[in-house]
Amino acid sequence: MDTGRLKMEEFQLVHELDANSLRKRTESKDKRTGDSDTDEGEIKIMNMDDAELEIDFIGFHISLVNAYRRIILAEVATMAIEKVYMYNNTSIVQDEVLAHRLGLVPLKVDPRFFEFRNKDETEWGAQDSVKYELKVRCCKNPQAGPDETNPDVMYSNRKVLSSQLKWIPLGNQTDIFKEASMQPLHDDILLAKMNKGHEINLEAYAVKGLGSDHAKFQPGLCWYRMLPEVELTREVEGEEADLLQKCFSPGVIDIVTTSEGKRVAKVNDARTDTCSRNVFQYENIKDSVKLTRKTDHVIFYVESQSALKSHEILEEAVSIMIGKCDLLLAEIDKHMEMET
Repeated sequence: MDTGRLKMEEFQLVHELDANSLRKRTESKDKRTGDSDTDEGEIKIMNMDDAELEIDFIGFHISLVNAYRRIILAEVATMAIEKVYMYNNTSIVQDEVLAHRLGLVPLKVDPRFFEFRNKDETEWGAQDSVKYELKVRCCKNPQAGPDETNPDVMYSNRKVLSSQLKWIPLGNQTDIFKEASMQPLHDDILLAKMNKGHEINLEAYAVKGLGSDHAKFQPGLCWYRMLPEVELTREVEGEEADLLQKCFSPGVIDIVTTSEGKRVAKVNDARTDTCSRNVFQYENIKDSVKLTRKTDHVIFYVESQSALKSHEILEEAVSIMIGKCDLLLAEIDKHMEMET
């Protein structure tokens, strides 16, 4: 790939190729034929927990990173409520709006234990469905004082939350799953508000699906950005240094005191820069910095909003990509065999 930098000017982006980029371009042919020992790409895990993942892809073409992003958003399966049978709903929330809100509630259910549901199927089976029940009625709270004016205290079940969804096992699901692993991911999601006498009675069924069918099946968020670089082209001191610091995200520019007692600007951590280019608003300091982005250094983020952990989401995307590559290679081999 052509590596280099994107120089961010006031009104445009300029692609720059450095000496290393030109070397890689001339060696690309040898690399394809296996006659070169050029460095392969590098991957660094900068931060990883169950909810968030931050990885640096160094030396990879950005199209590969974007392919992982697209697969995560469109092809990594999760479980979400698909069908709602509304038996009674006297709240002010319309049936279709309530059903839509239920569909967007993330679940703790692991999709890897379930099959995709056949669209022609009429029965809800344990192998492809999860059943929930919501029966709640708003009534006067006997514990509320006579002078109470807060409706959330005056009435019980004033707020209908995701924690009130009750899992109803299908078939042998109780032998496989624990109740805690079948609940909504967050128990404080507001579904509806009711007044005294209002009632909601419904059944909901969750199925396995893909984000390409509906956004509710997306396992989380995924995005990337190229590594920012900030280079000071001249010394910036005093009030100009303070102004320059305010033009960037916190932590990008530091103010240090030199041995001569001058307060000068210094680049601390360009990685956290959001590339707002605010510095170009000021004529007196716009020439003091050079802003670039490395095209071959991509910062990749995954934020889980499903039963899958952040790294599991990426693992699933990689497995799907491998499957696509295997399918392509198999078709090529098949075609070559037919020709011979």
